[in-house]
Amino acid sequence: MSSSLVEYPSRGPFFRDDRVVRGRDGLLRYGGLNPSLTELLDISVHRYAGRVAVEEDGGRSLTFSQLWTSAARVAGGLKSKGVEIGDRVAVRQPMGVRWVEAFLGVLLAGGVPVGVSPALDDARTGQVLADSQSVLTLDGELPEGISFIDDGASPDELVLLSYTPGPSESPKGVELSNENVLSTIESVLHARGFSSDGLRNLLVEPELHTVGSLVELLSTLVVGGTVLLTGSTDAASWRGTGADVLTAAPAVLLRAVESSRVTSFGRRAVRWIDYSGSGLSLDQSQLLRQTFPEARHFLGWGMTETCGAGLALPDECALTHAGSVGVAFGGMEVALLGPDAGRGVGELLCRGPGVSRGYWNRPEVTAKTFTGGWFHTGDTANIDGDGFVRIVDRDTAA
Repeated sequence: MSSSLVEYPSRGPFFRDDRVVRGRDGLLRYGGLNPSLTELLDISVHRYAGRVAVEEDGGRSLTFSQLWTSAARVAGGLKSKGVEIGDRVAVRQPMGVRWVEAFLGVLLAGGVPVGVSPALDDARTGQVLADSQSVLTLDGELPEGISFIDDGASPDELVLLSYTPGPSESPKGVELSNENVLSTIESVLHARGFSSDGLRNLLVEPELHTVGSLVELLSTLVVGGTVLLTGSTDAASWRGTGADVLTAAPAVLLRAVESSRVTSFGRRAVRWIDYSGSGLSLDQSQLLRQTFPEARHFLGWGMTETCGAGLALPDECALTHAGSVGVAFGGMEVALLGPDAGRGVGELLCRGPGVSRGYWNRPEVTAKTFTGGWFHTGDTANIDGDGFVRIVDRDTAA
């Protein structure tokens, strides 16, 4: 039986954004984006200079002005070590303020950050460093020099090289442009309705080397919020953080609330809760809503190749569509490929402004995975008539 490609548009009123328009290339795109991530962050720094930008649990905190000044000095230190525009620089730091300084320092130097988990073994780390051709690894004290800020990047320039390792193959570097990252930030902020009144986003065990956690961090900074970084999964330890946004992996959050039903963290009740990653059962969804009754709940799905986002489950549909990862948003479009695509089952395909242009130095794999504007996820999905997606089987080798 032959395979067919069937598009499944979202038919509901969810996450509508009039800023998204179809371009000449047939893809939906955001109009009016800033040219680069550094320019967008620079606007936030000047707008919210005195606010606290980032805090680590039991450690340092920096205002927006202090963070930008520190990152600019790191950029100067990188320039003194010979880092040029477009050079890849690996960031292998523990979760904390210094990781943020390192990441932003690479950006301001005009380099391309390559996130490397400190937990990655030496063999895999070596593969990432070799494949990315990183000219430097920031895995200790950060270099400092005369402040430097590069602001000449364009939307289509590479801004991030994010590796997605499969269990049976060497890591693949996913190329993400300024437009990919900026579009994803805009879509996430629109879908969640984040305000600029000084929210505090508690990131629990964030994997900052992954694009999903990074988008969460950047989205918070763009609206002048404070990023709170903690490695503790004990909900009782979150008391006193003043957080009104809670971000954690679904499994981490469920374990935490089952052991300690904390509903506020010192300032007011939690207003937003993000447990993106996978669909939840009806019982799990009900538990989280009973624990955080005043919060807007955000469950989303994304892959490194989609800049960590692309699908989201509307809060009002969580109980009626338990197990689903939601509908496409932010210019993302979905399709199914396979003999049963017309009946709502097949390989999930995605296209949109957040979708990568391909893999670093892997032209053959890129040509196979990105075809006709569509990214082939390798995951088997079911899509209903209203565009709600349910992941049936994950491609663990991707």
